[in-house]
Amino acid sequence: MPEDQNTGAGAGRSFSPADPLRPPAADLITATTAELEGLYGPLRGCPSVDPAELAPPDGLYLVGRAGEIAVAGGGFRPLSVGVAEIKRMYVLPDHRGRGWAGDLLAALEEAALGLGYTVARLDTGPLQPHAQRLYEQAGYRSIADYNGNPRASFWGEKTLGTTVLP
Repeated sequence: MPEDQNTGAGAGRSFSPADPLRPPAADLITATTAELEGLYGPLRGCPSVDPAELAPPDGLYLVGRAGEIAVAGGGFRPLSVGVAEIKRMYVLPDHRGRGWAGDLLAALEEAALGLGYTVARLDTGPLQPHAQRLYEQAGYRSIADYNGNPRASFWGEKTLGTTVLP
């Protein structure tokens, strides 16, 4: 997807591909890691994510902007043929509770489907019940631990391109 193409825009929101190794994406990834370490302590023993994995041709990182300000970001990387893993979703604290996370998740799913992925997987920890609720409401069903993340308490999977009814 070209870097200037928007995807998954909802409620006037814009999500664009960004290089995960450069600002603003790199800044959002750093903030995500800092928040996770603040919640769970050092992430030693957790599956690592090299930001380069969240880049084309097989991955993607999207940045959501409110005007000119990057307020949300997240990416996906390949796990296996047809399966993408959604990683490092983050919304700046001042913009939480306004639907950014749900719109970002939808944009990531749409972009992954566009790259040929048919399934998305993700995980979250026990200190992030809001994230688990978001994922379940978006249609992620609980699956067995697929990545050995010792900090996770929920592993989810969704068939992409399916509609979730309220």
